[in-house]
Amino acid sequence: MSERHCDVLVIGSGGAALMAALRAAVGGLSVLIVEKSAWLGGTTAMSGGAMWVPANHHALAAGYDDSPQQALAYLRAAAPAGWQASEDALWHALAQQAAPMLVFLEQHSALRFALTAEGDPLWPLAGAKTVGRMLAPSPLKPQRRWRLRPTPLPRGFSYHELLQQDIWHHPLRAGLRCLPRLVRRMWRGELTKGAALIAGLLDACQAAGCQLLTEARAEQLLTSGSHQVSGVRCRWQGESVEINAQRGVVIASGGFEWDDNLRARHFPGPHDFIASPRDNSGDGQRMAQAIGAQLAHMDQANIGGGIPAASGQPWSGLSIFFHAEANAMLVNRYGQRFTNEMAFNLGEALDSRDASGQPRHLPAWLIADARLLRRAPLLLYYRWRTPGWMRSAATLEDLERQLALPAGSLPRSVARFNQFCVSGVDEDFDRHLSVVRGKTDRRFQGGMAAIQHPPYLAIPFNRTFLGTKGGPRTNAHGNVLHRDGQAITGLYCAGAAMANPIGTRAVSAGTTLGPNLTWGFICGSALLAAQAEGMKCSA
Repeated sequence: MSERHCDVLVIGSGGAALMAALRAAVGGLSVLIVEKSAWLGGTTAMSGGAMWVPANHHALAAGYDDSPQQALAYLRAAAPAGWQASEDALWHALAQQAAPMLVFLEQHSALRFALTAEGDPLWPLAGAKTVGRMLAPSPLKPQRRWRLRPTPLPRGFSYHELLQQDIWHHPLRAGLRCLPRLVRRMWRGELTKGAALIAGLLDACQAAGCQLLTEARAEQLLTSGSHQVSGVRCRWQGESVEINAQRGVVIASGGFEWDDNLRARHFPGPHDFIASPRDNSGDGQRMAQAIGAQLAHMDQANIGGGIPAASGQPWSGLSIFFHAEANAMLVNRYGQRFTNEMAFNLGEALDSRDASGQPRHLPAWLIADARLLRRAPLLLYYRWRTPGWMRSAATLEDLERQLALPAGSLPRSVARFNQFCVSGVDEDFDRHLSVVRGKTDRRFQGGMAAIQHPPYLAIPFNRTFLGTKGGPRTNAHGNVLHRDGQAITGLYCAGAAMANPIGTRAVSAGTTLGPNLTWGFICGSALLAAQAEGMKCSA
């Protein structure tokens, strides 16, 4: 068994991990990053790269009014009942540190961000803003060719262009319109979206002196007593390596959605796809629990609908918003409509549980008619590529029998939906009022149109996981807490690996990535503060 030494060991290479590493390294600590995959970037590299950062300097320079206090009010107003008692200190830290995180990132990397036109989707809750909190990275040419995890999103397009060009409904037209820019970016070697964000962070980490090991799987936390972590035992290049971390370990290894046992325990019932890397299998959660860490929010996740991925991909499905078409509705296993299909937090409705903890609505189906394939032509390709995924029938009664729904339930639900389309008022779920997100994101067409043109279509619409949000509970400094409530010295957690203070009920499109990077920044800052305190005590 070999040994290595560093001040800080970071487990993972996604946005939260690299931000923690960069913050610590810029502050003068020696940092080693271990990534169990041969690919870098985790789920962040696959993402659109957009971040929710309240009171950021770009918004303030543009004249938008915002403050950490207003962001905290919004987080409190948006949260599920009872969460404030356990999460308020973390929300306060997030609201205070998000803007400094972005300033730091632009100061110490080549990354540059621009505001999007998106607003907080839970308007008009207290503290919500109609614009100014969402940003995405500009295209970036990295200093070296990193082996980044591939993305299922259209390559070359920036996040801003994905919102503006309506690639989902008009892929050919959007591609032709942006062709000169796409060719220029390819020629220059520029990256966009999450790939740009990760490449910029990797370049900055390398410049700050961070070391990186790939295909190095963290297997066990090393301890000095019951409440102190001293390092990690890894498997690298076929041998066991003990890495001693003098200042601390940051777990930022992602969620646990690819661990079948953990997922079945905390998310019983059917799911369709998993849209994250297969390496998100709960390593960090298990290691922390093994030394007594308190786990929380294990039943929380980023959940939506999805379409099947091509065989051989490192994900089983893609999260795409085809449910937001005008002539589409969702029904549960009783054949009844159960939610506003345009609701921002649709995952909450899909994952609704009964008193026994079992899914209340699943299996669920998206119901539409033949016009859906004209509105969203890419669905034709996925139907051809995955036979049996999409069901069709000449009548609603035939479709109902295919789906094994209660007799008469589907025609009744469709007839009621069609009545609302005529009146323009959704009397059950207020879908006609859902316009906030559709104003700035052309993927969301909105509106309501009757389902009346056969053949009728049904698509499975159970949970597609973009990432779980449960793990070790931390304090406001990112320090992991023991089951007895005390902090575990030298152990920190950030990103999808932590007990995230923003659970399934998100507050904006970027409240996975923005808060995750902020928690990485908080962990790095806490490590520097602990070093300063240790030096003061030594003196």
